[in-house]
Amino acid sequence: MFEKSTWIRLPRNVVVGHGVIDRVVDVVDDLHLQGRPLFVTSPTPKDVAADPIAADFEAAGIDPAVVTVETASFEAVEDVIEAAEAAEAAYLIGIGGGKAIDIAKMASHHLEMGFLSVPTAASHDGVISNRGSVPDGDTRHSVAAKPPLAVVADTEVLSQAPWELTTAGCADIISNYTAVMDWRLAKRLKDVEYSEYAAALSEMTAEILVDNADLIRPGLEESAWVVSKALMSSGVAMSIADSSRPASGAEHLFSHQLDRLAPDAALHGHQVGVGSIMTAYLHGGEDGIWRDIRDALNSIDAPTTAAELGIDDETVLEALTTCHAIRDRYTILGDGMNERAALEVATKTGVID
Repeated sequence: MFEKSTWIRLPRNVVVGHGVIDRVVDVVDDLHLQGRPLFVTSPTPKDVAADPIAADFEAAGIDPAVVTVETASFEAVEDVIEAAEAAEAAYLIGIGGGKAIDIAKMASHHLEMGFLSVPTAASHDGVISNRGSVPDGDTRHSVAAKPPLAVVADTEVLSQAPWELTTAGCADIISNYTAVMDWRLAKRLKDVEYSEYAAALSEMTAEILVDNADLIRPGLEESAWVVSKALMSSGVAMSIADSSRPASGAEHLFSHQLDRLAPDAALHGHQVGVGSIMTAYLHGGEDGIWRDIRDALNSIDAPTTAAELGIDDETVLEALTTCHAIRDRYTILGDGMNERAALEVATKTGVID
């Protein structure tokens, strides 16, 4: 008898478009949320978005509490939990980039209350996914949580975010190509749980950005629209799979190891983009899609070399030869690469000279 079952948690509402930041109160009403909200934000997003949204809530007779986080950490999550309890908050609203939204997501999961996601930068798919990511010492933990009840993504606000954050978000999505390749490989060799639907959706998001890379330009609201749709699809794919597998493979292991070896040298999305070039080469050799990935990253001004990441060649090689041991997740790296093999792939793809 077939008895398999699954529980897919997805946002109830996703509102994307010009000027929709003014509709956060309406979204809360539509969700029938009652009580006082706690806004979780960071310094710049507070001025850009949280303060105007707070004014809308006050005009509606609701007095929101606000907590501003400076850094992403488990201590910040604990601070938000304490602030929510002190304010007797009924739900949370994460307003900002990945930092504020991940912290709000993880705090709301602990508190067993809902949260809304209001991104001010299209920097990664965490704005809608069921995963939270927070640095811890020299490593980064990806933690299971619940996805937001709703996402409100104002393309006007997103288009005005620093360009490097948008290119990092694009690179993160493009790296879905190699994440799915690794997932399929793990299914074939290790019989890991696999969702064809989630994999196809994740791949489609990467194709959207590769096919439209020439349309992704600074300050264009149309670019923010394209990137936002891709980020939403990628996050939904992870929720469907109940795993980060659709968007995280060897390229993410490479990035996590770079975080240990060269902290804060480059943005996460940029690191996984470069990692994806090399892991795509490992999957397909000279005839693989690694050139398409590299060309798309070049087109949107995202880094494609170690030098553009601000990382020396030796660190790239060390990351490649050691990152397989970061977590128990089978990828194209298997049980590791030796330095000669790492040098070949990094040189062949132009990541190092």
